[in-house]
Amino acid sequence: MVRRQAANNLAKFIKVVPVNVVIDEMIPLFQHLASDDQDSVRLLTVEVLISIAEVIPKEQQPSHGVLLTALRNLFEDKSWRVRYMVAEKFEKIARAVNDEVVTRDLVPAFVKLLKDSEAEVRTAIASQIPGFCSLLDRETLLNELMTSIEDLVSDPSQHVRAALGTQLSGLAPILGKEETISHLLPMFLQMLKDEFPDVRLHIISKLELVNNVIGIDLLSQSLLPAIVQLAEDKQWRVRLAIIEYIPLLAKQLGMKFFDEQLSSLCMGWLGDTVFSIREAATQNLKKLTEVFGVEWANRAIIPKVTAMSQQENYLYRMTTCFAVSILAPVLTLDIISQSILPMMNRLVSDPIPNIRFNVAKSYAVLIDTLRRLPEEGTLQQLEESGKTDVEPSPRGQELINEQIMPNLEKLQQDEDVDVRYFATVAAGGNAAAAMGERMDTGQ
Repeated sequence: MVRRQAANNLAKFIKVVPVNVVIDEMIPLFQHLASDDQDSVRLLTVEVLISIAEVIPKEQQPSHGVLLTALRNLFEDKSWRVRYMVAEKFEKIARAVNDEVVTRDLVPAFVKLLKDSEAEVRTAIASQIPGFCSLLDRETLLNELMTSIEDLVSDPSQHVRAALGTQLSGLAPILGKEETISHLLPMFLQMLKDEFPDVRLHIISKLELVNNVIGIDLLSQSLLPAIVQLAEDKQWRVRLAIIEYIPLLAKQLGMKFFDEQLSSLCMGWLGDTVFSIREAATQNLKKLTEVFGVEWANRAIIPKVTAMSQQENYLYRMTTCFAVSILAPVLTLDIISQSILPMMNRLVSDPIPNIRFNVAKSYAVLIDTLRRLPEEGTLQQLEESGKTDVEPSPRGQELINEQIMPNLEKLQQDEDVDVRYFATVAAGGNAAAAMGERMDTGQ
């Protein structure tokens, strides 16, 4: 316990004492701790070594051979916990030592750690790949490291593959277009087919770096099958995770690709059996509208939401109400008038009480939106602009008076107590209270 505390605090102490004290007194202490028979002490000396290397000028480091000897011993320590600590701090070590040590000692050590017998060590060193490789020239990376990195794609541990998935894209800017296509793209293709969902997700979530290097055509050819597979995964959390990436992917892939390949997928999520998926899918529509614009939403989303409102399956009709509430701030007055209100007005007479009270909740949001909505643009655009002198359109209040309020009065006479309650709240103009409880979509 005492030696662990000494090792733990020595790294901090080294940073505040003069260099000559470090050389004369701290290095011998470090040597003593680095040879301790307890691995819980030795693993703490990795940070001590880094602190010493950061304090001693790089040109003076070769004269302190004991440090290099200690470093080599740590690389090959019999305890996997020590090797894990070395792997976890590898980039930090590389930045602290001179270039000769990096080339002569750290490159072979890196390869050895990539092939370590313990999965935890391989996972840790995988997290260091882009950072360490950025310190090397491209030839060294390709000739000495790339083969070992490629081997991790088929590593028996899913955690190693998942760690690699989060880091692999970081090599694209280092390698450039040609080498990314020849070396990384085959690795991406293999990992996008990995049986472990997190591996596929990690690859997809980091694709922006690759897209910047190789372009959309090559990227999309390999991307789409993986997205479809994830979207249909039996684990709902996997489906939820891919939904969260869709706006980012949409921004990267563009409107044309999205409309042709991903639009139907996004609408399909609205009918998922799990509420959290349906909820995320409606939020997804709003984010996509922010990416592609209101005109796109009017063309690509609203007709499909309208069609959903006429489905026999009540879940689709329920989700329609939720979608309207979420989309309202990013829709224009014309879209609300011509598409949204006619759809909601039909649902007022729906035979399912849960749908009728969700219609009342949606009306509350629409009232709040229409009271502030200008003649042109959306409520969200108005709020983001920061303008306070834009008058709301008189048409908004007319729509409230002529279409929404008569329907709310009808719902206030409903036989169901919940419908009457939410209709009364909405008619009172309290959108916050009406939406205070999460919208019920049937689960």
